[in-house]
Amino acid sequence: MTIPGFLAVDSGGSGLRVVVGEVGGGRRSGPLSSGEPVRTGARGIDAGHFMEQLVPMVRALAEKAEVSEVATAAIGAAGLATLGDGLRAELPGALAREFGVRTVALAADAVIAYVGALGVRPGAVVAGGTGLIAIGTDLAGWRRADGWGHLLGDCGGGAWIGRAGLEAALRAYDGRDGGSVALLSCAEEQFGAMAGLPGRLYPRSDRPAVLASFAPRVAECAPDDPVAAGILRAAARHIAESAGAVCPATGEPRVALAGGLFKMGEPLLAPLHEELAKQLPQARTVPAEGDPLDGAVRIARDLAAGALGLPCDDVMLSVVNPGEPKGTR
Repeated sequence: MTIPGFLAVDSGGSGLRVVVGEVGGGRRSGPLSSGEPVRTGARGIDAGHFMEQLVPMVRALAEKAEVSEVATAAIGAAGLATLGDGLRAELPGALAREFGVRTVALAADAVIAYVGALGVRPGAVVAGGTGLIAIGTDLAGWRRADGWGHLLGDCGGGAWIGRAGLEAALRAYDGRDGGSVALLSCAEEQFGAMAGLPGRLYPRSDRPAVLASFAPRVAECAPDDPVAAGILRAAARHIAESAGAVCPATGEPRVALAGGLFKMGEPLLAPLHEELAKQLPQARTVPAEGDPLDGAVRIARDLAAGALGLPCDDVMLSVVNPGEPKGTR
């Protein structure tokens, strides 16, 4: 007997997370994680490397879930909006050849984070970790704000907070106004002598993650240090501004916060909830229902049932039928 299944993938900085399940029932297997981020090259996200990691994982999960064919796939990928041309061109055909996939949804990581957090309803989701991006929809189209990386944006994200905290530490080291002795002490404990910090930080390829690693120290200092508390208040304003830029202005939209940034707790959350109430009085802040992989599962199942209620475009979310002319629906 043929048992049709679905494939759901969350591809991000920590690698692939994969679930395979039965389309019409509750049977599912996973998540299984690769632990290795997909490479990028001249054409952006490397579809070949993606499939190298994905194929053995899907085969193992399909066997465990007793799924005989994978008819529908939802692929959420970090960088799809800006680095996804190669993936869009190559991945649907590769999935069709390898697993017989007939319908593929290709989604930006922010989209699966949105669906995981809010489902299919109007609102906004702020995804915060090392970086920060806000995405919103009125179910007619998508809007996004920030997500421009640690040099140009990601305002209020982990790297932004960590960099601001280290700046305050260096100001105290120099004896300039706006410095924080508490943050200086934390920085020296974590990174060593401040005079050597630029030489240790600037050559590294993982600078955003290194900067973000200092953000929890800013939160630790905030209850007793006005400079640290001010950094988190400024971060809260930036985060609320991004949410406000994408949130529907009418109706009763919901706003959810997703990602590790918000595990810093009350030092960030208290000013953030104040800012959200001030800047988005029409919205209701709610807890995230699930994570991005849950969002990919929801999209895959809705797609298989012919009930995808999300807006499609060429950047944030597209649906492709491999073997047919390329397009969206």
